[in-house]
Amino acid sequence: MRVTKMHGLGNDFVIITELAGGNKDYSELAKRLCHRQTGIGADGLMVVVSSDIADIRMRIINADGSEAEMCGNGIRCYAKYAYEHGIMTKETFTIETLAGIMKPTLHIKNGKVEQVTVDMGKPSFAAKDIPMDTDLPEVMNFPITVDGVEYKVSSVLMGVPHTEVFVEDVTKVLLLTLGPKIEKHPLFPQGTNVNFVEVVDDTHIKVRTWERGAGATLACGTGCCGSVVMAHQNGFTGREVDVAVYLGTLHIRYADDGTVFMTGPATEVFETDIEL
Repeated sequence: MRVTKMHGLGNDFVIITELAGGNKDYSELAKRLCHRQTGIGADGLMVVVSSDIADIRMRIINADGSEAEMCGNGIRCYAKYAYEHGIMTKETFTIETLAGIMKPTLHIKNGKVEQVTVDMGKPSFAAKDIPMDTDLPEVMNFPITVDGVEYKVSSVLMGVPHTEVFVEDVTKVLLLTLGPKIEKHPLFPQGTNVNFVEVVDDTHIKVRTWERGAGATLACGTGCCGSVVMAHQNGFTGREVDVAVYLGTLHIRYADDGTVFMTGPATEVFETDIEL
């Protein structure tokens, strides 16, 4: 099997092309390839399959074998992969995902994709869409208790569910302890991604993410989008924000009509053949 390893600001993926794999079960393959000690190592497996409603379809299977609706860093890697491997020849095209159709625009220099801007669609603030076990229509600064400590959470559906916790210093957050406990809190019957957000000023934030199904990640594209949306909704920032993660920066624009645009890099690490 021919595989490619890519990452978007450290959020890493194994990518394969199986155009007829629309209904195939990739759970075991994802767990095997993504294992960091016995496999290639990645946060998820992405599969290029054909689509009846878009130019191409992206399937993303988390390292634990569960299939995700979408992945922000992943879709930039996917778009770069599709273009540089000759699957797509256009600089703007459509990608079918379980979260809807996404539209990346490639920024190309000397035949290589340096940056990708993705129309991420509009967020949903409805608690029932996330979903959340509450009668409230939306959740903003909602108190939850974890290990006897109260935290204020704000949740949004950005293709996938994201819950933001605003903190004074992201470097002091016990990510590996607190992240999974909020992910699996009874308030979220299907789990949630968790983002700890430090507001630097009205155009800059810092984000650390615990990703549902993958654990602690170096970056999360949809998480950065959700964090900017919720930072703006809380009155902390404007609509154009640079988001600092461990290995770099994503630029997020939350347009006046509610559409979110994400711009950032994608990097190919290596390509190889493996025998399964």
